[in-house]
Amino acid sequence: MAEHAHLESAGLVIVDKPAGITSHDVVATCRKAFNTRRVGHAGTLDPMATGVLIVGIERATKLLGLLSLTTKSYAATIRLGVATDTDDAQGQVVRRVAADRVRDGEIAAEIEKLTGGIEQVPATVSAIKVDGKRAHALAREGAEFELAARSVTVSRFDVLATRRSGEVVDLDVEVDCSSGTYVRALARDLGAALGVGGHLTALRRTAVGPFTLGHARPLPELAAAPELSLHIDEAARIAFPHRQISADEAEGISQGRWLDPVGRKDVYVVIDPDDHPIALVQEKGRRASSIMVVRPATMR
Repeated sequence: MAEHAHLESAGLVIVDKPAGITSHDVVATCRKAFNTRRVGHAGTLDPMATGVLIVGIERATKLLGLLSLTTKSYAATIRLGVATDTDDAQGQVVRRVAADRVRDGEIAAEIEKLTGGIEQVPATVSAIKVDGKRAHALAREGAEFELAARSVTVSRFDVLATRRSGEVVDLDVEVDCSSGTYVRALARDLGAALGVGGHLTALRRTAVGPFTLGHARPLPELAAAPELSLHIDEAARIAFPHRQISADEAEGISQGRWLDPVGRKDVYVVIDPDDHPIALVQEKGRRASSIMVVRPATMR
């Protein structure tokens, strides 16, 4: 009975993270609100950033590392004419160059070069590890280091509005990109290419994989009235392709046996005749084996 209760309270909470707190702070709030230690998050957001943060509760914490969160969407504001040491508004200004003479056409041409498959050097204050230490920790210590460029994909980089004020130009943009892309680095590289410097003044994540602001709840509201955004069953259905299986197959795979493969390369969810997601499955050779049981036999 207790196990069943844990399954009922398992799922994802899609949080609309406020500015000024860390992703870990969000987890701490959710632990208190849902009265459980079994809470984790996928896809860190910087303190300055707001928007979609995926939090797993109870058994759904096991889902977090398996979710296909390969695409992310952002609304952001880039300021041209000012460069900072963190590539965002929280850093120290390191360079000012008047950007009032930069034309819209020049901006558009450089944005086009930053769209598609590109090589990007991550932001210095990122969570990437350098010799076992986080880059942002090394940067705060004043250490000198270089991060290697990585292949990322920016599938959309659209300017929605251009605001000119004195010697700076503010661009409101929307970006769709692959996981691992730093929007701060796009701001930095756009400013550098235009010769005036640039940094990010606002960042809001609007989607992670299939999860959007439409699923999200503000953190204060969630703390006052804790409720799952998606039960673990619903989360599995939304996030993974489906395969229908028989009741006997469901019983078997929930107890650690395997299924016959059907020729699929991706991770998928197997669903029993009662429409319950039973397990996440991956095929290797002649076996389709469970990599996570959503509903163990003892919980059904």
